[in-house]
Amino acid sequence: MDKIFSVKLNKARCAADIGDGSERGEYVPQDYILRRLGRPHRAVSLMYCYYPLDKEFPARISEVPDMRKARFQWDYPYDDYFPYLGGPGGNTNGEPFTSMRDIRRHGQDVILTLTIDPFISDEHLAAIGDDLRPFGRLFLRINHEATGNWFEFNKRAAYQQVADFYCRAIHIIKEHAPNVLTILCIGGVEDLNAEEMVKEKEFAQAVRETDIWSVDKYISLHWGFPFDIAERGGNSHQRTSVKDIFEMIKRSYERFMYLNGGVPKPMLVSELNSDGDVSGAYGQAEDIQRFYDMIEAENADWLSGVTFYQFRDRGRLGLEIQDVNHRDTGVPQPVMDVYREIIHRPRFMPTMVKGEEITLPVKLRWGSSEDAEGIAIPLHFDGEPHFCELHFEDDSNLMIEVNGQWFYKSPEAKIIDLMPAFFGKRISAPTDMELRIFAPPVSGENDLSLPDGLYNYYCTLEKLPKIRIRTAPTEPRPD
Repeated sequence: MDKIFSVKLNKARCAADIGDGSERGEYVPQDYILRRLGRPHRAVSLMYCYYPLDKEFPARISEVPDMRKARFQWDYPYDDYFPYLGGPGGNTNGEPFTSMRDIRRHGQDVILTLTIDPFISDEHLAAIGDDLRPFGRLFLRINHEATGNWFEFNKRAAYQQVADFYCRAIHIIKEHAPNVLTILCIGGVEDLNAEEMVKEKEFAQAVRETDIWSVDKYISLHWGFPFDIAERGGNSHQRTSVKDIFEMIKRSYERFMYLNGGVPKPMLVSELNSDGDVSGAYGQAEDIQRFYDMIEAENADWLSGVTFYQFRDRGRLGLEIQDVNHRDTGVPQPVMDVYREIIHRPRFMPTMVKGEEITLPVKLRWGSSEDAEGIAIPLHFDGEPHFCELHFEDDSNLMIEVNGQWFYKSPEAKIIDLMPAFFGKRISAPTDMELRIFAPPVSGENDLSLPDGLYNYYCTLEKLPKIRIRTAPTEPRPD
């Protein structure tokens, strides 16, 4: 190991994001997800609610004693997401901030989905902005699916009020946290025979003022879960063709463009899945594969990213189903293998560009999961490795990539075993490859005392790890 080089992490043609926790499932730590999927996502979506004017808040509404028994998922006084514990009089020691720090330590950005009472004061919005300042580039999705009728904010306010609140909220929050990018999520085109989007007139100004456009689309969905069972002929589920869903998303983007005077903005699918309650487990996997295949077949560069909803689910909307006997255990579904293959395709992978040769010490910069500067270390293997590991003497927080697989090194970890990178991609002949190292924020937060701390985190590497590569077992087989 005589040389090291600079390397730049850049965005994918179409970002791969994932949902982690909602009203249907608890948050799964990023270490577990990384081990299951072999790479970090561009961003991880968290779902929380903020109804501070309600007497029950900040309790999770389904856990409030004596609360009337719900007859439907959205039949509570406010949305049954985990409560956002920041804002005036709150603090950032609890949720969602502990999960946000976990996400950023693992080299990913946060998508904070927040349903908010549209009648809160400017003071509350300003406090939310102050809460979000330390978290670098952050995507904020306020009052998603805003043209629907199931969330509490739609029950309390007219659609025009919801749209006006969105514009008020993003202006105040961004004034306090310029690092935040706002995502407008409305129904978009829901009928291929319609020319306009649903509630287009009411949300036209929001379309122009937001940073990013998005829609949520489900190829199939059982919205009656967990209060009934989806059976043929029932009225609490639906299934649509993959082709029609893709066309609705495309036409939504075109309509967004029209409302914005032909000027493009990034377009996301902020929730995408097919419900195994409707399609069955194998049908879910097939639907998801067909959708991502269509992105490639159509060369859909207008689509900036897709968020798979979600990693673990109590129902059948996850890569895993939550074990009914052990809440912290997941049961992988057939879609897991399909999704893992998809997100390792070139279109959905971030790109890395090798730069010039450099010397230690080196100052690494982390801007976001699509903008970071790290190092590349050339490695040589005489043959198939039996051991490949890194030995550290420092307390650095690192994301490490080799042979297409990513690893996380926490400040406490001293040895990182890289052999899993070769279990599914074995090498048998002499091979050269690169080990790449990046340094996301050790605490999950940026240092706001720095001139550019809103947007960048820095880490100086004084010393490289010792790399142990052996192409034979420690002792030969006796026979």
